[in-house]
Amino acid sequence: MSASERSGGPAGALGRDGSDPVGLTPLSPVGRLAATVDRLSREVRAAQAEAEGRALIELAKGILVARLGCGPAEAARQLAELAEQSQVTPLEFAVDVINQAARDRMSEVTDAFLAATAAVRTAGPEEDTDGGATAGAGAGAEAVAESAAVRLRAAESGALAANDTQAVADALLEQALRPLGAVAVAIWAAGYDGSLTLVGSAGFPPAEAARWRYVPPDVATVARCALTERSGQWFASLAGTGLPSVGRHQYPDGGRVAVPAGTGGRIHGVLEIAWPVPLAPQPPQVVRQVEALAELCAHTLESYTPPREPGQEPRAMPDAVELMDLADGLHDPALVLVPHLDAAGHLADFRIQHVNKRFMDPAGRPRAVVGGALLLEAYPMAAGDSELFRSVERVYATGEPFRARHMNLTALVDQVPLSAVADISVSRHGNAVLLIWRIEDETARLASLLQHAQRLGRIGGFEENLLTGEITWNGQLFDLYGRPHTSTPVPLEELAAHAHPDDAVAIGRFLRTLLHHRRPASAAFRLRRPDGVTRHVRVVAEPVLDTDDRLLLVRGACQDISAQHWTEVALAATRDQLAHTEQQAIERARLTLQLQHAIMPPEQTPLRVPDLQVAVRYRPAETEQLVGGDWYDAVMLPSGRVLLCVGDVAGHGIEAATSMVVLRNALRGLAVTGAGPGQLLSWLNIVAHHLTGGVTATAVCGLYDPARRTLRWARAGHLPPVLVRGPGAAPLPLVKGMLLGAVAETAYEEAEAELAAGDTLLMYTDGLIERRDRPVEEALTQLLSTVRPTPSTLDQHLDRLLTYSRSDTDDDTCLVGIRVG
Repeated sequence: MSASERSGGPAGALGRDGSDPVGLTPLSPVGRLAATVDRLSREVRAAQAEAEGRALIELAKGILVARLGCGPAEAARQLAELAEQSQVTPLEFAVDVINQAARDRMSEVTDAFLAATAAVRTAGPEEDTDGGATAGAGAGAEAVAESAAVRLRAAESGALAANDTQAVADALLEQALRPLGAVAVAIWAAGYDGSLTLVGSAGFPPAEAARWRYVPPDVATVARCALTERSGQWFASLAGTGLPSVGRHQYPDGGRVAVPAGTGGRIHGVLEIAWPVPLAPQPPQVVRQVEALAELCAHTLESYTPPREPGQEPRAMPDAVELMDLADGLHDPALVLVPHLDAAGHLADFRIQHVNKRFMDPAGRPRAVVGGALLLEAYPMAAGDSELFRSVERVYATGEPFRARHMNLTALVDQVPLSAVADISVSRHGNAVLLIWRIEDETARLASLLQHAQRLGRIGGFEENLLTGEITWNGQLFDLYGRPHTSTPVPLEELAAHAHPDDAVAIGRFLRTLLHHRRPASAAFRLRRPDGVTRHVRVVAEPVLDTDDRLLLVRGACQDISAQHWTEVALAATRDQLAHTEQQAIERARLTLQLQHAIMPPEQTPLRVPDLQVAVRYRPAETEQLVGGDWYDAVMLPSGRVLLCVGDVAGHGIEAATSMVVLRNALRGLAVTGAGPGQLLSWLNIVAHHLTGGVTATAVCGLYDPARRTLRWARAGHLPPVLVRGPGAAPLPLVKGMLLGAVAETAYEEAEAELAAGDTLLMYTDGLIERRDRPVEEALTQLLSTVRPTPSTLDQHLDRLLTYSRSDTDDDTCLVGIRVG
């Protein structure tokens, strides 16, 4: 690709077929202007590269002058001859001389990078199988021919010679990062409040860089991650992080790298690099190279001054002396810390430059012992579990303040650890750190705890000196009385004047016990406040005697029990209402049970029919409140047939019982007409739907003809009768029939069963078999196994069924049985 194509000149502006849709031809005025701009840009870049190369050659000549003890001309001649003998260019040889003389981080990175690229060149190029995911590594291998050493030193020279961060960004991208496959670079300056300012960028559109000029504190971005973690952040794809950053629309899937730029333990900003494609894991040599470039940015950012807005006053950072004066004006113990660097320029500790006048050492040491010492020497436990030193180090590096409550501070005194709990505040001011701690006072903490307890319990305290007449109230008692805090407290002798007249006797008894009998006393009364509000108050007091057993003073407390009083009143009213409701429920249940027993006694005189045994059983509900609407009937009709029926009205209580009476009597009256069971149920359905308030019920009705030994029967949503014949038992085949009261009119299907001598027929309600944990079908199967074998008498048979019933619903039960022969 030509230079004009890279720079977007005329050659790059032509279409694929050589045409120019916008008229931009080399012979047009616009085309000539674009060609001129492209040529001048290339000349400027070439001049910059030549200047950087001359700077490196001049630096190498200076090194040779110092080592050989010769003049500049002789050094230049030696440099040219040695380069010719080594078969390299003078610039490459000059970089080798600088690397050998410097032995700095850049030279170490260069040596490692050259070794890695040489290994790649020896092994041969590998095929790129992941669609550009190895763009960084491939570009690094191709850069070997251009001399990595020259490229890195040229980037260093351009960065150090640049007069602003924008020039540094341009130099880093063109000289060092573009050969690695990077397409853009951003340099962020860290503010004292934790904000980030974009002070230099290359490769990003100007409009995009302008939008990202300032990032407020605590906004999560890629650069913020590097600042917070204080380590390099390498992301394979920006989209995978979910973090916003500059150029996210131009390179959404490209790799991103953010490395903190700092010196001496302090982070001045962040170097962020963008790739156009996903970034594969990079070798350690490339990682160290990027870290070295970030260190170059730190030297420029160290002297960076934010531009001022129009009319904004210049911000002067306080020096150590001003910070000491600030610390002396604080009411809490404070330390002024300055960084202490080791021989390599790395942060090793912090020097305690100043301790203010209110300083209190947790171990009780005087200020002179702590001032001037190193932080880890004075407080070696600061590097322990409390992580105090790490917090100070982080604040100094990032500039973000740190605050913590109830941090444990431990000091060693004669190898004995002494601990204290304190609230910590750490902030950076210029090149110093202000450390403030407030050691928790146990007395103050308990006093605060007591004050909050009094507030929550609505308790006010008082103390009255009976010799001097001095009275002391706390603020809660003034609020309880509804009086301003500046008013005069009320003496105990005038307490009755501020209470309800009906409480005078109780207050008088309280004062006699307290003042005359000199014993602790308590009383409850209604306090009448000046604002017209009446509060219910309980007062508790005790006498304090002197050495001669004379009454000296009285101390006590008043508690606002208004909420408790009204709660007790409401509870009493609720208890009375519940008792009344319970009594009504008991009375209703008693009346319902009496009504049910009057209509259907638990035992009834047996019905005497030739060649037929008839027996009935009724078992009331175990709980009176569950008295329901189960009913039965067995009666001889004028025609000689026997009416057999059982039914169950939905619901419980007196409504169900009265509805049961209506249906039972209606069916008995309708049966004398001689109609069949199906017709009887149709008429009974009309009664249930229209004459009982819309109740619903189930029923089974049968007419037994003793002469023919046949049973005609019908059902209205009820369980079918069970026929016991010999050793077997089975329900009669189902016939169709809707429950009573569901619709205005309906027909009921009839069936006829022939009975033989010894057969037993049972009709029952669901209270005999119903269970909550199983379906009706299983319960019916259990009933069929219980009816076999058949006892000698019908009464014993029915009693046995009630005894062995497994129903668990506590519902009432009706049972009607007949036995032929």
